[in-house]
Formats: sequence, structure tokens, C-alpha cells
Amino acid sequence: MTTGRMDTVFRDLALRAGAAIMEIYQRPDFDVRAKSDDSPVTEADLAADRIIAQGLARAFPDIPIVTEERADSHQVRAARFLIVDPLDGTKEFIRRRGDFTVNIALVEDGVPTRGIVYAPAKERLFLTLDDGAAVEERGPFADTPGARTPLQVRTPDNAALLVVASKSHRDAATDAHIARYGVADLVSAGSSLKFCLLAAGEADLYPRLGRTMEWDTAAGHAVLAGAGGRVLRLDDHTPLAYGKPGFENPFFVAHVPGVDLIAP
Repeated sequence: MTTGRMDTVFRDLALRAGAAIMEIYQRPDFDVRAKSDDSPVTEADLAADRIIAQGLARAFPDIPIVTEERADSHQVRAARFLIVDPLDGTKEFIRRRGDFTVNIALVEDGVPTRGIVYAPAKERLFLTLDDGAAVEERGPFADTPGARTPLQVRTPDNAALLVVASKSHRDAATDAHIARYGVADLVSAGSSLKFCLLAAGEADLYPRLGRTMEWDTAAGHAVLAGAGGRVLRLDDHTPLAYGKPGFENPFFVAHVPGVDLIAP
């Protein structure tokens, strides 16, 4: 299978994983345990991971897969690889707040070039097409794609920026950084939906002064780039790169063109 069909495969697997996640989400109770780094993992994370990892391996047997839930995959070193967070926003899932997503992306030479972010509880799906452009498809979802809206970042007003920040990982350092901008509105959102709000013209700026991994950001990064936005390191404002040893990101800022970025 060629990458020309990658968006179709991503969509199918994200929808299937999302259905498995929602079946567990709608139960009165579900299993939660702690991983070695004390972050939570649920049976929904693992069910979605199985669906996506197996599907990607069948569709693209020659492309290595990195997935959050498989520690052995974290040893992958390749110029071109697939990267997956089967349930981004596990804390939002556990708290039943709806801001969780399925993330699948392709990274090529350090750059996320294809991606899908699916928020099953919100029935919002964001993806990049074969030409790299980003679109949103609204639910309900069928086997064949429904109407799709092209995504394009908005033109910001630096005196009245729309800022989005993490719902579960806000801290004093993030709030202090945001306070240095002219902010008209500050919205809290979970998971990679923050990138998608910028892509959809619903926000201008998303600074992240906290720990993230590449599987947390790659799909949303690809969608935002497809809509005309950028994701930069916070320290030197160079592009955020992928395929780093350990897959851990530095602090970063996602923004739309025209935002006057402030040095950290």
C-alpha cells in the first residue's frame, strides 16, 4: 500500500479505535492502572492500541511503528516512521470530560507530514489529505467520508489573542508565559485537540511548558501545519523536530502566522 492511501487507512483505524474506546467509556466502570512512569493507562488505551498497531502493520509493513503503549517500539530509529497515541488525554477519559483523542501520524525526516486526530466523544475528526492539506469531518461517521471542511488558520490580533492551554497540565509557569501576551480569551482543552483548535481558526496560540512526548503531538502538529500553522521549540523558536532519542519533546509553542512570539 502506498502513502497515497494513508489518509484512508488512518481514518478507518481511528474510527475503529474510537468505537472501541467509546464502548468502554460508556460503561459504569473500567479498569485503570499506573504505568512505570506513574501515568494512567486504561483498557481503552490498550484496546485502541491493538486495533491501530495491527492495522498499520498490515497496511504499511515496511514502515516502522512507534506507539506509546509498546515500550519495545520506543527503540525505533528511522527517518520515516508511523507514530501513535491510541488514547491521548487518558486523564480526560478517566474523568469523563470528553477531551480525548486518537492520534496517528507519519513522520518523514523529522517532520510530521500526515496525521489524524479523532475525538470520538465530540464527534470531531481532523486529518491531512494526500496533498498535505488539512480538513475537518464532522460526525456521525460512515464507512465513506462525509462532508469535509478545509481548515485554515485565522489572522490573529496581537492585542487580543485567543489562547488555548492544557486542561490537565496547566501550571504557574504556563500562566506566567501566557500573561505576557495580549489575551482576549483563554480556553482550556485536553489532548491534541489544542492543535486542532488553532487549525480550525478557533485559537491563535498554544504554548506548552511541560513534558510531552512525540506521540502526543505529531498528529496534531501535522494537522496544524496542513492548515498553515507552525510548531516551534520554545527556547529558540526553531521547528519542533521528531525522531529524537527517547521521543521526548522540549517545551514548545504552536501558533498561527502573525503572532508576535515572546522569548521564554
